[in-house]
Amino acid sequence: MQHIDNGVPANSLTGVEWRKSHHSNPSGNCVEMALLPGGAVAVRNSRYPDGPALVYTADEVRAFLAGVRDGDFDSMSA
Repeated sequence: MQHIDNGVPANSLTGVEWRKSHHSNPSGNCVEMALLPGGAVAVRNSRYPDGPALVYTADEVRAFLAGVRDGDFDSMSA
C-alpha cells in the first residue's frame, strides 16, 4: 500500500471519487472527501481541486464526525 502524506496535490490522487455534502452551495463553499486505498480519507477544498489534500485515518474521521453529530463544533459556524 502506498503511503500518502498530508499536503499532497489533490489532483495526484488518481482513481478516487471525490464526494461533497448535499448541503454544499453553488458558489463552491464546501469541502470534498475521498476514500483512499487502505481506508484513509483525503479532504480538499472544492474551490481549489488541484490544491493540497489533507489525509486522515478512518479512526480520525470517525472521531471528527462523532463530534459534529454531538454539536462539538457548532460554535465555529457564524
